[in-house]
Amino acid sequence: MRSQPQPSIAMLFRRAYYIVKPVIPRWVQIQLRRYAARCKLGKYRHIWPIDEKAAKPPEKWQGWPEGKRFALVVTHDVESEKGLKRCRSLAEMEKKLGFCSSFNFTAEGYRVSQELRDHLTSKGFEVGIHGLIHDGKLYNSRASFEKQAKRINRYLQEWGSVGFRSPSMQNNLDWIHDLNIEYDASTFDTDPFEPQPEGMGTIFPFRVSQNGSTSKGYIELPYTLPQDFTLFILLRGKNIDIWKNKLDWIAEHGGMALLITHPDYMNFNNTKLGIEEYSAEHYQQLLEYIKSKYDGQYWHVLPKDMARFWKERH
Repeated sequence: MRSQPQPSIAMLFRRAYYIVKPVIPRWVQIQLRRYAARCKLGKYRHIWPIDEKAAKPPEKWQGWPEGKRFALVVTHDVESEKGLKRCRSLAEMEKKLGFCSSFNFTAEGYRVSQELRDHLTSKGFEVGIHGLIHDGKLYNSRASFEKQAKRINRYLQEWGSVGFRSPSMQNNLDWIHDLNIEYDASTFDTDPFEPQPEGMGTIFPFRVSQNGSTSKGYIELPYTLPQDFTLFILLRGKNIDIWKNKLDWIAEHGGMALLITHPDYMNFNNTKLGIEEYSAEHYQQLLEYIKSKYDGQYWHVLPKDMARFWKERH
């Protein structure tokens, strides 16, 4: 896996952006990010959406349980009150098609009721923490992170959660040891469109040890299928071909297909799409594609189950 980045001008620029972001109109943010994405699309075509080097399996790899061809992990990040209101519709869609997933909530960005958390877990879903608020400032300083980590740990205990994902997919894998978690999911195999674009270069989970310890640490679960926001909001995709092609490649190489989608951007009622919305039918089509083409070939588990399997085997 690739090493963690050192402080740089790019990192300082990201911090400055998140300071001024609240005063920039949302439509302006979207247009700026669309322009940046178009510029990157050709430049990084050799490593996105597929980085061929990421297919290398870990040392002494013996395959997935039950002899399955590849693994499937489905996750959702809920960024706002709008997304919160759509969680039940999303969970219902998945349940009907025979899938389960993890919902990651910001603990203080909006009110996440115990009733909703209990409803999801009672239906076989998982609940994780997606930071305190979605402001992109979690890693601004070590002191600030330590303060937030204490509050995040209280929510982890209160909610009975064992997994974490940073807002805006920013990360510092060393600092994350401060969290009382079994796994983190704040990285990806390859994604040059993210604010912190350094990929981990693997389509498999991996262990992040603390100070070289063989007993202390957590499992890192990088996402390996492109985010819905990137495909349908920034790049304005009209079909799921990129999802299908990347999934087929992961299946061919026996990796972990880990997906992030956002109910915030899904339109479930076929009304006119907003500037940052796409039809939820795209996501449904992906689930139906997985189920029809790969029925019986994939090991489908929640993130916590994947982390526990990896910890035991590796």
